[in-house]
Amino acid sequence: MEKRILGKNRLEVSALGLGCMGLSFGYGPATEKMAAIKLIREAYDKGLTFFDSAEAYGPFENEKLLGEALAPFRKNVIVATKFGFKEGEPGKGTDSRPERIRKVAEESLKRLNTETIDLFYQHRVDPNVPIEEVAGTVKDLIQEGKVKHFGLSEAGVESIKKAHAVQPVTALQSEYSLWWREPENEIIPTLEELGIGLVPFSPLGKGFLTGKIDEKTEFAENDFRNTVPRFNEENRKANQALVQLLGKIAEEKEATSAQIALAWLLHQKPFIVPIPGTTKLHRLNENIASADISLSVEDLNKIEQALEQIDVQGARYPERMQNLVGK
Repeated sequence: MEKRILGKNRLEVSALGLGCMGLSFGYGPATEKMAAIKLIREAYDKGLTFFDSAEAYGPFENEKLLGEALAPFRKNVIVATKFGFKEGEPGKGTDSRPERIRKVAEESLKRLNTETIDLFYQHRVDPNVPIEEVAGTVKDLIQEGKVKHFGLSEAGVESIKKAHAVQPVTALQSEYSLWWREPENEIIPTLEELGIGLVPFSPLGKGFLTGKIDEKTEFAENDFRNTVPRFNEENRKANQALVQLLGKIAEEKEATSAQIALAWLLHQKPFIVPIPGTTKLHRLNENIASADISLSVEDLNKIEQALEQIDVQGARYPERMQNLVGK
């Protein structure tokens, strides 16, 4: 698989990464351990070298899983993880105090079974801790050799600029896809100006862009999509227009809707590296194949024109989480 470069410090990763959250957290019951390890190792065998985790996924279990799965080839891959929530639990609010960041770094190193964290993201901007202080703490960790690169997640333009002035930001991880294009307004131009990579999470719209979800779909009891307005029955029905558009283009390209959605992202900017997650080997292989799909300028214009006729319905986060994004 082709490689891409994140940030001016030139972190080289595969053009697609693997978002590992769903193996342990967020989308219903956790995947059985050996099946999850098999999937992660299959991803590596197929050319993926970029794996994304966080202390909050589980909490803690995802990092342990990744540490075990990647052990045989740890030196050949890039591992990203995150700090920023009280006791590693998003429901308890943010905590990016310097002492907490240091504690997370030490504990993540042990769970990941590694000597260095390749990319250390602040999971959400903490309104109670100046972003310059956060960046300074990570800068110290980089100088100590415990971290290699600094990242932010769902941060706004002002926070990105302030952090970058203290410690160069290698990547911003934020939601970006055919059904959430808000980053195109200010975020992507800022990243391009500063030389920061973009790592889109939920590049398949939390599964919606695969075409496998409709208004009749029932999610597991502990699937967080049950709380997302965009996934209520009425909005799922309204948003089928986007899925139908993708399906039509996919048919023309002899591809799947998911592959077109990922290929579209890869064609936006050379510094964009999506991290689709999955728990199924056949979906992993499907996603990986998207890196080989070529979309012409005509194809991209056709998608753009069709998207102008579609108004995606529903907020992407429940109201209680909205105040944690874009700060």
